[in-house]
Amino acid sequence: MSLRSALAIVVGLAILAGVNLAIMGKERLLADGRVVYLELAPVDPRSLMQGDYMALRFRAGDEILQALPRTEGRVVRGVRIPDVAPTDGRAVVALDERGVARFARLDGGSPLAANEAYVAYRVRQSRLKFATDAFFFEEGRAKEYEAARYGEFRVAPGGELLLVALRDKDLRRLGPPS
Repeated sequence: MSLRSALAIVVGLAILAGVNLAIMGKERLLADGRVVYLELAPVDPRSLMQGDYMALRFRAGDEILQALPRTEGRVVRGVRIPDVAPTDGRAVVALDERGVARFARLDGGSPLAANEAYVAYRVRQSRLKFATDAFFFEEGRAKEYEAARYGEFRVAPGGELLLVALRDKDLRRLGPPS
């Protein structure tokens, strides 16, 4: 076996190990993560259902975006539009008795109350995203998700989010049984 072949095998095994570790982390989050419901914010109705996915925006994300500091932005048609610089961070959400989250504050290092959780976010092109900005479903099942009002997430203690389902206004799971 040549050195080049041995190196390719080692690199391939390292990649497989990394992928498997990431999968194990997501499975652990699914099993042990705290359930948090984030309210959906209105989206452009023309982009609500596109093919086999639903475009998502979350009310808490809009509120976090408003709380972030602005940059000078850019000039459009002679008007300066403030911008939010690309950043990654954490916010604190307060959970009601049903687990529905409301933005409380940006993470400033103070301890969490029992009814609070961290949510990690990233800002790119002045848009805030949590784990995802789309929910994919099987072809032909769009009608099942039209009543969506909440995203159900599992959240890790550090704020990593994993979208697991969409829920209606009464927090009933939408779509086929899991």
